Amino acid sequence: MSFVLPFSQLGKEHVSIAGGKGAQLGEITKAGIPVPPGFVVLTASFDEMLEENKLKSTIAEILKHVDIKKTDTVNAASEEIRAIIAKASVPKNVEKEIHAAFETLGAQYVAVRSSATAEDASAASWAGELETYLNIERPDLMHNVKQCWSSLFTARAIFYRIEKNMAATSISVAVVVQKMVQSEVAGVAFTVHPVTQDHNQMVIEAGWGLGEAVVGGLVTPDNYVVDKAEQLLLDVTVNAQEKMIAKDKTGKTHEIPVPMDKREKQKLDGRTIMKMADLFANIEKHYGKPQDIEWAYESGKVFVVQTRPITTLK
Repeated sequence: MSFVLPFSQLGKEHVSIAGGKGAQLGEITKAGIPVPPGFVVLTASFDEMLEENKLKSTIAEILKHVDIKKTDTVNAASEEIRAIIAKASVPKNVEKEIHAAFETLGAQYVAVRSSATAEDASAASWAGELETYLNIERPDLMHNVKQCWSSLFTARAIFYRIEKNMAATSISVAVVVQKMVQSEVAGVAFTVHPVTQDHNQMVIEAGWGLGEAVVGGLVTPDNYVVDKAEQLLLDVTVNAQEKMIAKDKTGKTHEIPVPMDKREKQKLDGRTIMKMADLFANIEKHYGKPQDIEWAYESGKVFVVQTRPITTLK
């Protein structure tokens, strides 16, 4: 049994073992889209950890006492389950495979992201429900993998699962480990205008530093509107940015001030915007449906770090 697989061996048919995020990254890697190299710690690893530590029945028993109308019961269950997983031992064969896969990346820093098997299903999107850890080095890798496993049981995730009537559904979690892109600019793109729902318009949002500042709503990004058919830049809205998320000299990820000479500047020039728009249109074409894309721009290259269907369209 494999506990880890590289993106190149995964595709959209592997959601049950790689989660939504992991399966999508495998799919677009194989389609030739520029994706930072990485691998997925498969759901079998999580299941093996639960089995070795005999935690399945313990967790099920704790969840029985949750009433989503009583916030304290949700919070208490989350804290108890996450503490149990934090103390659990990782099976040696699982840990060995994870570290071996890390060595193949040749990266000092990686991003470690949760990838739930229910993620991006037609009934529900788990985007934003689970957790991501940035600029992680080898000594902290296993700790952060366990954090991602236990994020299946954050208070928000427990509430969401019960609210969506998924309590009885077997949901597992994989973990994406991906070479860290130290982006100068990053953000999101919607291949259909998310407000007007115009299918001929794409919206690209861009902010300085790592994309988590844009995704997490920490900053108001630049907003670029592109006409897909005519390949024209229709509208540019530049927003001042005073803070960003980036790696400091010690390797830690922090919120830091944007240099004064960049605060009022447009994040991307017109040529780069149109180059990105062409790439994002190809991703939409590959899937045959509108996409919500997270991207990062480093040293003149754009990388796609996640893509999923837009779930808010009528």
